[in-house]
Amino acid sequence: MTATSEHPPQHLRYHKNAYQFVFQALQYTQERLDRKRSMSEEGEDEAHISGQELLSGVRDLALEQFGMLAGTVFKRWGIRATEDFGRIVFELVERGEMRKTDRDQLSDFYDVFDFEEAFDHDYTIDTSAAF
Repeated sequence: MTATSEHPPQHLRYHKNAYQFVFQALQYTQERLDRKRSMSEEGEDEAHISGQELLSGVRDLALEQFGMLAGTVFKRWGIRATEDFGRIVFELVERGEMRKTDRDQLSDFYDVFDFEEAFDHDYTIDTSAAF
């Protein structure tokens, strides 16, 4: 996935912050994987992020930004599972706000990780700065 703009669509299935967060997670993931966004068609493959890579970035960014409240924030936005992020991405693709390759499918986002496990059970507080 690559972004073409950062303006959420007018008629939203999910909370507008969810769409903005997907753009943030895409940029976060591209930077983390050292894949820069390119405006040229040739650079699309270099910047491309798979659904699973994006979801990994979503998880990590959510934990950084929201900590223990990540799952609660997502529920408030109407997001209950990883496939909801896929629906957001494909809505944005349909509206011309993101691009996909022929390899990208909505099924790439199905059951990638369990929200409760990722945001509740596996959450740890980093105390390294305190000690």
